Amino acid sequence: MTQQTRDARPTEAPPSGDPILRVQGLKKHFPVGGGFLRKASILKAVDGVSFDVYPGETFGLVGESGCGKSTLAQTIVRLYEPTAGTINFNGNDLSALSASRLRPHRREIQMIFQDPYSSLDPRMTVGGIVEEPLRNYGEPDRRERVRELLLQVGLNAYFVNRYPHEFSGGQRQRIGIARAIALNPKLVVCDEPVSALDVSIQAQVLNLLRGLQQEKGLTYLFIAHNLAVVAHISDRIGVMYLGKMVEVGSTKAITTDPRHPYTKALLSAAPIPQRHLRRERIILRGEVPSPLNPPTGCRFHPRCPIAADRCTQEEPELRVVGPGQTAACHFA
Repeated sequence: MTQQTRDARPTEAPPSGDPILRVQGLKKHFPVGGGFLRKASILKAVDGVSFDVYPGETFGLVGESGCGKSTLAQTIVRLYEPTAGTINFNGNDLSALSASRLRPHRREIQMIFQDPYSSLDPRMTVGGIVEEPLRNYGEPDRRERVRELLLQVGLNAYFVNRYPHEFSGGQRQRIGIARAIALNPKLVVCDEPVSALDVSIQAQVLNLLRGLQQEKGLTYLFIAHNLAVVAHISDRIGVMYLGKMVEVGSTKAITTDPRHPYTKALLSAAPIPQRHLRRERIILRGEVPSPLNPPTGCRFHPRCPIAADRCTQEEPELRVVGPGQTAACHFA
């Protein structure tokens, strides 16, 4: 990360006011297999996740690949229909709205996808891609607005007639960002927006996102599997494991005083910029269990270094373990 990215890290301040997004007990299950006289198995990708996101903040969501982060993001924006739970955005339960009633709210929640190539239609020009949401909602002066958006994300206005394959990965992600902010949304869901980019380009994109947030008052739900990246841009962090939220707290609390054993293991694997500092590495045994057949009790107990008999039978609930910090561990 560059010095500019480190300096852009938000100050630690407790959230105040009403949340712009409140997710409660959200579940997304997928039937797998099945057929004639055979019952389908249920893959519990997201299984009862709850958290709040406050206006103007960046809420980071971190966890290993396959823990359900991206499924959670796509369920929040209703690309997937939720199996259970509520998604309350600005006082409206999005999970209960039909497609027609959901349409006015879609312009207020936009998404930046992980792969900056597959998320862009290769048959459309850059101008057409960025203009599409403006056209769908009948916005005036679309051509001029497209040029303004390209300049805001650090691209030249004359790129409007080029195609996605003519750009680098970082440039393509900037096009995706321009499309996401075209309708001046209130919430942007960033689904691993820098994981497919080189490290130097990651820093540039993070700086761009932070600058746009300060300029436009955006709220971010920022998803990544790298805790160091999440910590650089987030005000608060939620840690997911196997479809469950296991810890939530401020960036400072999560990175300096983690309470859940899984969070401690993630933190121990994050690089430290200062060479003179050392951190004891926690090696987790075994593999992540399958969401088709999650363990009973605490889902982390087969890999947990402090697990006891209670952990195999009783599922821990998220409980307060510090100021503004919650953890789902019997021993936190």
